[in-house]
This record gives sequence, C-alpha cells and structure tokens, in this order.
Amino acid sequence: MTEAGKTESQPRKGIYLLPNLLTTGGLFSGFYAIISSMNGHFDAAAIAIFVAMIFDGLDGRVARLTNTQSEFGAQYDSMADMLSFGMAPAMVMYNWALSDTGKFGWLAAFLFVACAALRLARFNANLSVTDGRFFQGLASPASAALMAGMVWTGAYYELDGHDFGYLLGILTILSGLLMVSNFRYHSFKDVNWRDKVSFVTILLVVLIFVVIAARPAEMLLIIFLLYACSGPITTIRSVNKLKLEHVVGDVAPPEADDTDAAPVDNTVTGEGTDLEQK
Repeated sequence: MTEAGKTESQPRKGIYLLPNLLTTGGLFSGFYAIISSMNGHFDAAAIAIFVAMIFDGLDGRVARLTNTQSEFGAQYDSMADMLSFGMAPAMVMYNWALSDTGKFGWLAAFLFVACAALRLARFNANLSVTDGRFFQGLASPASAALMAGMVWTGAYYELDGHDFGYLLGILTILSGLLMVSNFRYHSFKDVNWRDKVSFVTILLVVLIFVVIAARPAEMLLIIFLLYACSGPITTIRSVNKLKLEHVVGDVAPPEADDTDAAPVDNTVTGEGTDLEQK
C-alpha cells in the first residue's frame, strides 16, 4: 500500500461542526441569560434559558441523524449544560429575588448549582445501568425551566422578586434537591413518536401550542411545575412502602422498578445527551 493510501485510510482528526455548533448555541444562551439578569432584563434572561433547552434537545439528535457522534461532543455538552441549566438559572433567580436575603440567598443559589453538577455527574456515571423509561431525579433542564418559568411569570406581571425572596429561595432549594433525589420521572422514551395518531390527537396538539403561545410564561411554568410534582407521585404509587432509599441516597431498590413494562434502550450515542435525559 502506498503512503498516500495509508493516509486516506486513517480517520480524519477534528471536531464535528454541526452538533457542536448547536451545543455552543445553548452555551451562549445560558451565558446571555446571566448577563441579561445582571442588567435587569429578567424576561429576556428566562427566555434565553428556554432557548438553551431547545439547542440542548437538538445537538444530540442531530449528531445521531448525521452520524457525527464523538466523545468530545458528549463532554462539551455536559460542560455547556452545567452553565445553561446550573449556573444560569441560579444566577437569574439570585439577581431577581435572592440578592436582598443575604447569606440565605446566595447559599440557596449555590445549592441549586451544586445539585445540578451532582445530577449531571450521576447521570453520566450511571448511564449504562439506568432504566431508560424513567429518570432518577428531576432532569436539570426541567429544573432550570421551572426556575425560568417563575422568573418569566414574575417579570411579565411586573412583580418584584425581592418581595418574595425567602419563598423563592425555598423553591430554589427544593428544585435543586429534586435533581439529586431518587424520585422517578417519566422520560417518555417509550412513546412511539413515529406511530400514526388520529386527527383529533393532532387537533389537540395544535390547541396546546395555541394555548402556550398565547400565555407562554404562565403555561410553561404550570407544565414544568406539574412535571416536577409528578416524580414524588410516580414514586409513591410504584412502591409498596416508601423508604428513604426511594427519596435520596443510592439507587432505589428493585421493588421500585416497574417490571411490567418492556425495557427501553438507554444507550446514548449522540453528541452529548438529549434534553430530557440530563
């Protein structure tokens, strides 16, 4: 074989542009959210977090569709998520509502950041052993959306977050703790999105989009608040007796597993992970 032939057979070194460009878009959105909150533009900051969620949901899927998966992309995605769904919502909430509460405020914001980091690290470490139908703890994008929804709704109604500082601080702490809990949240990975549906189903989807578009701040807050509450409800309904292991600590014991449902492939091969997985 000639030297030229050997060179052509070797894989090209470099970084895939498209999926990492989408990840960079999510990273930029998270950074923009922090800067906007520092300048008092809290509605723009909250919207930027939701935009980061869109980018985060696209990068892994685009990587799989274009066969441009890489270990670099997976690590880059996790780093971007730490800023977009850890630092950004904590800083936005702190600047909007917690800065006047003294030590309590910045400790609540730090706890949220730490829980987001622990959530992402635990997910990456347990990727090969987790049940794809459920998430262990509230996903970090969903927790960030809950925080952004509160800020966006408050800014829309021209509320001063500092008037509710301690209450919002407690909600920030709870949002963080839900991420590192063992509560089981549906991942919706067992839904067959390629299956045919009735015309009425499509009509309902259109109506849902219309309602959300009419009042996006309130509707997104309600949706993610309900999802955050669904974890404890799902866990309590799926076990015979609630134990401490079902709430926090190591992975919940086997009795918490739903053995009736068919297993779902939880292999992640994309540029990082999907939005709802982290």
